[in-house]
Amino acid sequence: MAVPLKKLNNGTYCPSFGLGTWLAAPGEAKETIKTAIDIGYRLFDCAWVYGNEKEIGEGLQAKISDGTVTRADLFVVTKLWNVFHEEDKVIPACKESLKNLGLEYIDLYLIHWPCATICKKFDSSLPFKGSENIEYDFCKTWKAMENCVSLGLVKSIGLSNFNSEQVARIMKSCSIKPVMNQIEVTPFLNQKKLITICKDHDIEIMAYSPLASPARPWAKEGDKMLSLEDSKLLSIGKKYRKTTAQVVLCYVYQQGTIPIPKSSNPDRLKQNIDIFDFMLSEEDLKLIDTFNCGIRMCHAEELKDNSEYPFNLVE
Repeated sequence: MAVPLKKLNNGTYCPSFGLGTWLAAPGEAKETIKTAIDIGYRLFDCAWVYGNEKEIGEGLQAKISDGTVTRADLFVVTKLWNVFHEEDKVIPACKESLKNLGLEYIDLYLIHWPCATICKKFDSSLPFKGSENIEYDFCKTWKAMENCVSLGLVKSIGLSNFNSEQVARIMKSCSIKPVMNQIEVTPFLNQKKLITICKDHDIEIMAYSPLASPARPWAKEGDKMLSLEDSKLLSIGKKYRKTTAQVVLCYVYQQGTIPIPKSSNPDRLKQNIDIFDFMLSEEDLKLIDTFNCGIRMCHAEELKDNSEYPFNLVE
């Protein structure tokens, strides 16, 4: 079944499912992108800080060149990193991402975090390490994001990791409304309140780490992990003849979000996107709701001293 499209508040359309690219290993991203396109993926979530935009771009260009897709078939997302929040840095950062990706425009450009930092030492696998928090008004950053639209560098702009109060501040000052807020959504953190608030602003939700990021490099022994062998998930999967990962992804999708799980395994890439031929019942949704405990996999503790740290607000 084809991935349905979602109409955004500026009239553009975004696929309802995509591929995350964080932690795609060097030498792996290009082939993963090519495989994913062959499978049917059209939405690709990237970020400057992931350090693999160039390789992702090579994969995209390869499938455009061989005629599998056109540029218009693809929906490419990338993000402005925290060290580029100052207004005069936004457009150069956007242009650098465009150059890396080998594209003439970005479909969706996001402010990665509401927190501004300066970088002492950069490591794409531990992006917050070596960063120093600074104070900067993200509404000024947003004005420069709007200029990226005016210049034709990007089609749409949005947010990532913004809480409801921060979204409201953007809405009060913006000339161009955000089309998206990309946030963590998992069975442990279903984000129902924030999703509803964003939807009330006509802002869609892109859900990162929907399988609760088992490969996150900062995980410690004893940290909570989402088990795909959980008996509740297994019983639901058996009912629909689906894997537990597909059950979780369908749950996240049915929260009204656009899931973007990461994988480089061809079989899992096929399985992950194969969730549009069934719908979880209200009973099953409520059962998975019982997993919700407010635990984040991506807590960005290094940003806690920043006045704009988004997760101080409990939603």
